[in-house]
Amino acid sequence: MMSQSINGVRSIVWAAGELRLLDQRKLPAEEVYISLLSPTDVASAITDMVVRGAPAIGITAAYGVVLSAIAAAKSSDWNERIESDIAVLAQSRPTAINLHWALERMRSLLDGCADDLVARLTHEAVLIHEEDIEANLEMGRLGSKLIKDSGVQAGVVMTHCNAGALATGGYGTALGVIRRGYEDGVIASVYADETRPWLQGSRLTAWELMREGIPVTLNADGAAAHLMKEGGISWVVVGSDRITANGDVANKIGTYSLAILAKHHGVKFMVVAPTSTIDMSLVSGDDIPIEERAGTELSQMFGAKTTPDGVDVVNPVFDVTPAALVDAIVTEKGVVLAPNEKKMAALFV
Repeated sequence: MMSQSINGVRSIVWAAGELRLLDQRKLPAEEVYISLLSPTDVASAITDMVVRGAPAIGITAAYGVVLSAIAAAKSSDWNERIESDIAVLAQSRPTAINLHWALERMRSLLDGCADDLVARLTHEAVLIHEEDIEANLEMGRLGSKLIKDSGVQAGVVMTHCNAGALATGGYGTALGVIRRGYEDGVIASVYADETRPWLQGSRLTAWELMREGIPVTLNADGAAAHLMKEGGISWVVVGSDRITANGDVANKIGTYSLAILAKHHGVKFMVVAPTSTIDMSLVSGDDIPIEERAGTELSQMFGAKTTPDGVDVVNPVFDVTPAALVDAIVTEKGVVLAPNEKKMAALFV
């Protein structure tokens, strides 16, 4: 598949009816792949953060439907069994809309007969995977051009969480722009927020960029304001897990505060996401369900306790950045500057 030759990072591998995922919980210390043979295994892998990042979750879920079909195709109640598995997959993560988008796209193929069901669904899942890579490449081109046209040459950018090949079918959304921008000479280096509490910035983003020789400096999330004040940062470039009809953006917790800091310091703020991440059924970010995960993700680190017994913990893993703080949303269909309802709707005309 195309994803095997984009940049050497293969987080999702499909071959001969088997799904293999690079276990992102073990990076950067180990590169370990997990083989998944059932949709239940796929749902657990999504929930447990073996795979993460909205586009990658959607692709993984699509392959999960194929695994369901392989198990159910010879049964008289194959349709009901697959629908049941789709419901399980849909509940694995609540915020990322790509999950539901991919599942609905796979569900639309269940109206045919069972004879070629597995082949039909496999073709669609592979297509979803390959289309995502193509979209990433186009977003990289458009985002790099946007930075070039802004007049900031060979600038320093900051990113939050991981929106690279690990979070997508390959290449990346935000990191796709950074990759292409570095290649084009409009980006010189990157600050990567560590991204508490799962440390995707330090474990994953820094790992990806270092593999490709792109200069990256890790910083604590709380250092972002100081670094912007010191000067030199021209753009913040992030991905997204869901974008609403008015241009509000849900992304990893800490993105909202980063956008506020960028606005205060005159730093441009770019969101990079495929149109499959845009949920036009939701009016604004107030309508986005925000996942909250176990408090132990904050009260422990690498199995060691970091808080006193009995302390209350709140652990929302996403926040919503209002459209008013976003300078540009880059999609494979085009760039939306200063997003609003009218401009977002124009993407789908």
